[in-house]
Amino acid sequence: MSRFTHAGIVRSVIDIPGDLAEAQERYNGAAGRAFVAGLPDLVAAFLDRWGLRLDGPSMNGVSALVLPVVRAGGGRAVLKLQLPDEESEGEPVALRVWDGDGAVRLLDHDPGTGTMLLERLDESRMLSAVADTREAALVVARLLAHLTSFPAPPGMRRLGDIAAAMLERTPPALERICDLRVRRLVADCAAAVREVVAEPGDRLLHWDLHFDNVLAADRADWLAIDPKPLAGDPGFELWPALDNRFEAAEVGRRFDAMTDVLGLDRERARAWTLGRLLQNVLWDVAAGRVIEERQLEIGRRLRAG
Repeated sequence: MSRFTHAGIVRSVIDIPGDLAEAQERYNGAAGRAFVAGLPDLVAAFLDRWGLRLDGPSMNGVSALVLPVVRAGGGRAVLKLQLPDEESEGEPVALRVWDGDGAVRLLDHDPGTGTMLLERLDESRMLSAVADTREAALVVARLLAHLTSFPAPPGMRRLGDIAAAMLERTPPALERICDLRVRRLVADCAAAVREVVAEPGDRLLHWDLHFDNVLAADRADWLAIDPKPLAGDPGFELWPALDNRFEAAEVGRRFDAMTDVLGLDRERARAWTLGRLLQNVLWDVAAGRVIEERQLEIGRRLRAG
């Protein structure tokens, strides 16, 4: 089958989700539009190159199109296509380090486009479907304890650099926050980061391990997917499990349980977790977005204790 014909078939078969197109437009502008427009041809190229056939409907997150496929030898996998950026470019590097131990296994990767072939997990069994949020938070904590036991490889983006840049951006951001209570909370987050920025850590971090990024598999109860890795302190990992499936009364309990499982110094972990709130606020202020009350409440509860 020629590439032209294959691309035509792919164009008629794959469904590019509207929310993926909207997210690419919102966050990446012209580059995002070009990425979405080129997806049918890109999919066709990698189906040919890696000997794959489509095996189900399209799936997606905010930034990636994920297609279930079958390999030439009969194995089931997923093809993940995304626009490379500073967060996603370390994903295949981290997955190679973990090599399927606590995370999805990387089967192939194209550095030029960022396209990855990954083992197929069970997308119908997400950790977010577990009714007991306390147990779900412990699952995340156990995965993080294992994943962060690996040292970050050379060349990984570094928490120390990210934190220093955040502190530089904080003073002008504070001037744009009108609510004095919010401004005080954000200033306190920055003060907490200043206390720990000189020792940013060297562990391999996932950075985005919330409940939707944990799936079941035949070979393991739970595996992590979709890392946005960096080198740093594991205390910077806790925020997603506090924010996802938010329950105000559970913030302190989740935080204590996770720091206990990971064996973290509580005050350092608190400082780095407040650093995640600072990071989110800086993004919101820069984009002119309203800071979500849920996130502020997590910060207040962490600051209080």
